Amino acid sequence: MIKLNNNMDGTDKKTKVLLNLNYLFCFVLLVTLVLSFIKIPYFDSQGLLIFVSFAATAIVVLSALRSFKDKKISIDLLASIALIVSLIEREWLSTIFINLMISSAKAFTEYVKIKSHSAINSLLKMKPDKIKIKENGEIKEIKIENVKKGDLVVVELGERVPIDGTVQDGEAELDQSSLTGESEPIPKKKGDAVLSFSTVVSGNLVILAEKVGSETMFEKIVALVGESQKNKAPIYTLINKFAKWYIILTLTGSLVVYFLSKDVTLVLGLLLVSCADDVAVATPLALMSAITHSARHGAIVKGGDFLEGLSKIKAIVFDKTGTLTKGKMKVERIFNFDVSSKEVLKLAAIASYFSSHPIAKTIVYQAKKEDIKIPEVNNFEEYSGRGMTAEYRGKIIITGKLSFLENMGVKITEQQLSQINEELENGFNATLVAYDKLLKGLIILADELRPESKNTIQELMGLGIKKIAMLTGDNERVANKTAALLEINEVHANLLPADKLEYLKKYLNRKYKVAMVGDGVNDAPILAMSDIGIAMGAIGSDAAVEAADIAIMKDDLSQIPELIKIGKATIGAIKQNLLMWAILNLLGFALVFLHVIGPSGAAMYNFISDFIPIMNSLRLFR
Repeated sequence: MIKLNNNMDGTDKKTKVLLNLNYLFCFVLLVTLVLSFIKIPYFDSQGLLIFVSFAATAIVVLSALRSFKDKKISIDLLASIALIVSLIEREWLSTIFINLMISSAKAFTEYVKIKSHSAINSLLKMKPDKIKIKENGEIKEIKIENVKKGDLVVVELGERVPIDGTVQDGEAELDQSSLTGESEPIPKKKGDAVLSFSTVVSGNLVILAEKVGSETMFEKIVALVGESQKNKAPIYTLINKFAKWYIILTLTGSLVVYFLSKDVTLVLGLLLVSCADDVAVATPLALMSAITHSARHGAIVKGGDFLEGLSKIKAIVFDKTGTLTKGKMKVERIFNFDVSSKEVLKLAAIASYFSSHPIAKTIVYQAKKEDIKIPEVNNFEEYSGRGMTAEYRGKIIITGKLSFLENMGVKITEQQLSQINEELENGFNATLVAYDKLLKGLIILADELRPESKNTIQELMGLGIKKIAMLTGDNERVANKTAALLEINEVHANLLPADKLEYLKKYLNRKYKVAMVGDGVNDAPILAMSDIGIAMGAIGSDAAVEAADIAIMKDDLSQIPELIKIGKATIGAIKQNLLMWAILNLLGFALVFLHVIGPSGAAMYNFISDFIPIMNSLRLFR
């Protein structure tokens, strides 16, 4: 934790120093510019103009030399040549304008870097130095760095939760907006999971610390947002390559113009127009602004490459359970054969106890709700996507799908099969329960659609998504019922995890990007395989945050079309910036060639036009 915070603080301190230096340069240059037009008695404004011109140019030249030493061709090289020629030609105002443009552009970059971390860093700084823990029935204060796993942490009204853990005592409402972007308070009681940096808005809690320091979800997200700024989009790399050739061609073109015209003033004017830093600054600004905006609203985009990928999505594949549906299934009814329904539920709960599957969790929850004691089991085995077996009192319990039980040799009568098929045809999920290879009953479960699912699907189609498919391990009738409600035309049912991977491979192609949307816990392999893996409800899930390219912290499907809009807007802004840059440069060249503006006018033109693409990128930050 301390290492992470120190790294971030060090980076921010360096950024703030650079920002303040650029502010200072801008101020000095502006003052020099103003004083050059004002005649003050006994003050050598011309001398100041010359001194500042040389000093400011020296800084740009040193920056260009550093880039050259690192075998990089930067826009500072072109600016250095223009500035040196300006000094030789005694075009002092031109040097001031160009240096003012360069300092302003760098100030914008450093400003956005600081703004992108400010919200998170302000939360980190609000972390208490001391926290209260409960030990041997007494409450005492300790330093936050001394808290360890297993401590009982006491969090009272108005305080922030400093660790990830489970509520052991008390009830409260928590504001999780620092993690999810959603300010609506979440009620918490005994047994509920609690995440760091949630704020207690009512009540008090005693929490068992399970993750501390840099292991907590919040600090992992902080680190992830920091890393996301380093991943460059392909369009950014393309622009950098173009910039190198642009610099080479501009210098070559300037030499050709000089040899043909012998007009140094004309060449200088062309150089002063062409040494714009706007696209080089505006492109990373656009990407950084969009990633920061998304993070503030609870969606972590792991880099500019995935942001660009969002703008190219033409196909989206959805997992059903926990993604299009709430994933919180409920027991609708229980059918029993020669034993009580309570016994059916008990047998199913025994076999399901160690499983993490949503259906298994629902059965265990229902059994506990009905005060059914679940004894220890032996020889538990789970068959991924099919069912489970466990030994109880010397005999085997088998639970799962109809096909699984048939393969395991369970005897099913015609009457029982008729009852099972009737429930399946009605679009319900039926979990069969057998004991000693005899069918004892079936548990009917239903999963509720997310309220925003249908609108999200329709909005995605409106955004130009050509193909929307649903993959599920449920039977065809359940899958088709869900697909019909959501108006999804393509659905594949009865899939095992390996089958889902095979289906995704069929969708992947070079023509467009394919996104996979899953709950992040059970879908890690398929999320990793897709062009863009989007994990829903990733809050609290390390697997989701690590496996997905985009992690949506809250369970809200409507964020997916919003993210696509952000991706399209970002790449659109970058393309607009390129177009504006091309038009403004051509216009500037024309004005110079027609002798409408000289070197000073070209420098002023460059300074003013430079802000147009930068401001276009900054609007994404809002």
